[in-house]
Amino acid sequence: MNRWSISRFRPMVTLGLLALVVWPCLEWSINRVSVPPGKSLLLRYKGPLLLGSARSPRPGYLARHDPLEVGVMEQMLGPGRHFYCPLWWERTLVDDILVEPGELAVVTSLVGSTPTVDTATTGGDRQYLVEGELDETTAKGTLRRVYGPGRYRINPYAYDVKKIKGTVTTAGQAGKIAGWVKIETGHVGVVTNQTSNPRTGSSQGIQPLPLPPGLYAVNPREQQVDLIPIGYREKTLQSVPHPKHKGEWPLDESGEPEMTDSTGGIIFPSRDGFTIHMDFTAIWGILPAQAPRVVEFSGNIDAVEQRVVVPLIESICRNEGSKLGAVELLVGETREHFQDEATQQFETRLRETGVDLQYGLVRHIYIPKEVRVPIQQKYLADELTLTREQEQLTAKIEADLREQERTVELEAERIKVETEKLVAEKQAEGKKTAAETRAETTKQVAVIDRQTAELESEATVLRGEAEADSQKLMEAAKASRFELAVKAFGDPAAFNQWVFATGLPDDLQLQWLYAGEGTFWTDMKGLPETLLSRQVRDQQSPRPRAKDASKNQESSPVNSAN
Repeated sequence: MNRWSISRFRPMVTLGLLALVVWPCLEWSINRVSVPPGKSLLLRYKGPLLLGSARSPRPGYLARHDPLEVGVMEQMLGPGRHFYCPLWWERTLVDDILVEPGELAVVTSLVGSTPTVDTATTGGDRQYLVEGELDETTAKGTLRRVYGPGRYRINPYAYDVKKIKGTVTTAGQAGKIAGWVKIETGHVGVVTNQTSNPRTGSSQGIQPLPLPPGLYAVNPREQQVDLIPIGYREKTLQSVPHPKHKGEWPLDESGEPEMTDSTGGIIFPSRDGFTIHMDFTAIWGILPAQAPRVVEFSGNIDAVEQRVVVPLIESICRNEGSKLGAVELLVGETREHFQDEATQQFETRLRETGVDLQYGLVRHIYIPKEVRVPIQQKYLADELTLTREQEQLTAKIEADLREQERTVELEAERIKVETEKLVAEKQAEGKKTAAETRAETTKQVAVIDRQTAELESEATVLRGEAEADSQKLMEAAKASRFELAVKAFGDPAAFNQWVFATGLPDDLQLQWLYAGEGTFWTDMKGLPETLLSRQVRDQQSPRPRAKDASKNQESSPVNSAN
C-alpha cells in the first residue's frame, strides 16, 4: 500500500477515534438523566429532526414506544440512570403519588375512548366509571377502584388523582358518606349505587344487602353509605304538667291530676265530646335486613322517629280513640279492646316502612273528672258490696274450718286409741309365738341329745369289741410266730440259746485262764489290768445290743420258760 492510499483513510480513522471518545462524553454528560427514588421520568418524543416521518398516536391516547410515536409517552420510567438525547426527547421528573394512612385516592382516566351506553347491562344509564387498574384502562372516566395508602407511579397526562382524607359526606344528602367508611358495632351500612355495576350485576339505587361492621374503602363517585344503628329504642308520648307548676301535677279532690294545664302526650276528643289525654310508649327498632327499606322510606334513624313513629302513634290513637265514648275508654273490656286494636294497627303500619315493633303500650288514659267521678263512685259501691259479701263468705269458711279442726282432733284421738290396742294385741301374739317357739326348740334339743347318746353308746361298744378282737389277733399272731420259730430249731433249748447269742455285744472278748499245778492266786497276776482296761472301754463305748438282747430274752416265751 502506498502513501496516497494511507492518506486517503486517515480522515475516516480520525473521525472514528473522535466518535469513540466524544460519544461516551455526550452520553454521560448531556443525554444521561438520573431519576432519584420517589420520582419518575416522563418523556415526550419530539419526532425526527431530518430523516424519517413522524407517527402520531391514536386520538385520545398517549404515545407509545413500540412503534415509536410523537407525543407524551404512556409509560414512565422509574428511579435509576436513563439515556435520552434532549434533541429528540423532552425529559421531565414527576413526583410519585403518595397516599398517606387515612387517605384514599380517587383516580380519573384522561385518555381512552368515550364510554358508551349499554342498555342490556346497565339499564340505559350512562357509565362514567371505568373498569381496570392503573395503566390498563381503555376508556375515559373515573376508575371504579380506589387506592389506599401507598406509593404509586401515575402519569399526570393519563390520570388525574384526587386524594380524600377521612370520610366524605355527600353535599345535600345528610347521612350519606364515602371514602374510608368505618361501621361500628351495632350499626350496618346501607349502600346506594350511583350507577349500575355490570361486573357484579348490581343496579343503580339502594342495595338490598347492608354492610356489616368493619372498615370499607368506598368510591364517592360509585357508592354512598348510610350508617343505620341496629337494635330497639324507646319512644314515649307522655303528658307533663305545665311549666308554671314547676314539674308537679295539680291534683283534684279525688287525687287525680288536673289535665287542663298539661302539655305533651296525645289529646283527642271522645265520641261523646270529652277531651281525652293519653300516654303511649313504643319499643321499636330496626333489624339489619330492614335497614335498606328504612333508608328508602325515611332516610335515617332520626327521620324514622320524627316522620314515622310519632305521627303513627298520634294518628292511630286519635282515630281509634275518637270512635269510643269516655266511659268506654275507662271500663275494662272496651278499654282493653282499644289498646289491642291500636297496638296491632301500629305494628302493621310500622312494618310497611321497615320498622319492627316489639311493644306498643297504652300507659295511661286520663278521663275528665265529670265522667270519672260518678263511675268511680259506682265502682267503689260495687267493690264495697263485694267486700262485704267476701267478708261473710270468709266468716262462714272460717267457721267450717274450726268445725273441721275439731273433727280432725277427734279422729286423731280415736286413731291413737285403736293404734295402741292393735300394738298390744300384736305384742301378746308375739310373746305367745316366742314361748311356743322356745318350747318346741327345747323339745327338739332333747330328742337330738337322746339320739346322740344312743349313737355314742353304740360307738363305745363297737370300739371295745374292735380293740378286743385286735388284741386277740395280735396275741394269736405272736404265738404262731414263736411256735414256728421253735419248730424251725427243732428244740426249745436251741431256740433260747440262739436268742441269747444274738443278744450278746459284737465286741465281747473271752479269755481262758488256765490254772495248772500250783496255787490259783499265782495264776491271777495279770487279771486286774485286764479287767480295768475292759471297764474303761465299756465306759467309752456303751453296748446297746446287750439291751436289745435282754429285751429279746424277756419277750421270748421260750427263754422265760427255760
